[in-house]
Amino acid sequence: MHPTMIFLALTGGLVPALFWLWFLLREDRVHPEPRSLIATSFIAGMAVVLLVLPLQQFAMERFSGDDLMLSWIIIEEILKYSAALIVVLWSKAVDEPIDAIIYMIAIALGFSALENALFIFSPLASGNVVESILTGHFRFIGATLLHILSSGTVGAMMAFAFYKGTYARVIYATIGLCIAIALHALFNFSIMNAHGETLLSVFMFVWFGIIMLFLVFEKVKRIQRPRNSLTS
Repeated sequence: MHPTMIFLALTGGLVPALFWLWFLLREDRVHPEPRSLIATSFIAGMAVVLLVLPLQQFAMERFSGDDLMLSWIIIEEILKYSAALIVVLWSKAVDEPIDAIIYMIAIALGFSALENALFIFSPLASGNVVESILTGHFRFIGATLLHILSSGTVGAMMAFAFYKGTYARVIYATIGLCIAIALHALFNFSIMNAHGETLLSVFMFVWFGIIMLFLVFEKVKRIQRPRNSLTS
C-alpha cells in the first residue's frame, strides 16, 4: 500500500467528518464541551470501525441478503452507542441534555471518517481517481449525514430522559437505538434499489432527517433541570 494513497484516503475521510464536527460545535458555543473529550470521542468512533469489521466478517459467515445487511447495521449502531457509554457518557463533563447528542455525533463522525477512508481507498488503490472522488462526494452528502442522523437520534432520546430516573433513561436510549437502526436500514435498503430520481429522493430523506434533528437540537437546548432535582 503506497503511503500517498493511504494519506489521500484518510484525508478524504477526515476532512468531511471534521467539517461536520466543526459545524456541530458551533451549535454548542454557550457551554462548549472540553475539546479533549470531543477528540477522544472522535477517535473512539474511528476505533469502533476496527471492531466492526471482524464482527461483520463473522456475520457474513452466517447470514446473507437482507439479513446480512441488517446484521451489519445492528452491529454498527450498537457498537457506536457502546463506545459512547464506555468512553464519555459517564464523564462529569456530560452535565446537560445537549451533551448526549454532541458526543454521540462526535463518535458517529469518527466512525464515518475511517469508514469513508476505507471506501475511498479501494478505488484509489486500483488507480480509479474519479471513482474515489465521486465516492467521497456521495458519502459526504449521504452516509456521513446518515451516521449523524442515526447516532444523533440516540443522543436526542437520551437527552429527553437526561433528568429522569435510571429505568426511564434505559428505555429512552433503547428506543433511540431501535429508531437509529430503523433509519439506517431504511437508507441502506433504499439506496441499494435506487436509480436516477429515486436516488435523489433517498438523499432528500436523509437531509430532511438532519433538519428535523437540528430542530430537536434546539428543543433540547431549552430542557431545564426539574426544581425538585435542584434541591435534592
